[in-house]
Amino acid sequence: MGPVTTASAYDNYAKYCDRLRSGGKILAGGFKLRDGDLAHGFYVAPTLAEAPATHPLFDEEMFLPILMLCRVKDREEAMRLTNASALGLTAGCYGNDNDIEFFFDHVEAGVTYANRAQGATTGAWPGYQPFGGWKGSSSTGKGIASFYYLAQYQREQSQTRVE
Repeated sequence: MGPVTTASAYDNYAKYCDRLRSGGKILAGGFKLRDGDLAHGFYVAPTLAEAPATHPLFDEEMFLPILMLCRVKDREEAMRLTNASALGLTAGCYGNDNDIEFFFDHVEAGVTYANRAQGATTGAWPGYQPFGGWKGSSSTGKGIASFYYLAQYQREQSQTRVE
């Protein structure tokens, strides 16, 4: 994995990890990589953290290799928490046919994936699908060529299902 993009992102990574330690639990990663050649760039360990649904980082687009987990009782609770966000750029899930249908029918995000081997929520595939978000995330209408007509009547969403 390459470095994060800027010194600011590098600093934010440490701040986010500190916030996760105080209000959640870091399961893997959570530190900057500074050994050898990695000392000459903005390298960080991919991080997996678990936190309660009320943790404020669930409401931020970090754009860093930090994956947050939250335990839920069922898919309805997971969807309620997902859609409670003011953001909606990408979303993904892994599941069976019923789970995938439920996900695509209910999720409020512009680029959506199901059973994608490359990762569930890493953004659009360039040259493969359009890229645009919902709510506070990139609601430009780029995925349909114009914000002014189709978006007034439909919800814009790219769905990718891998069998």
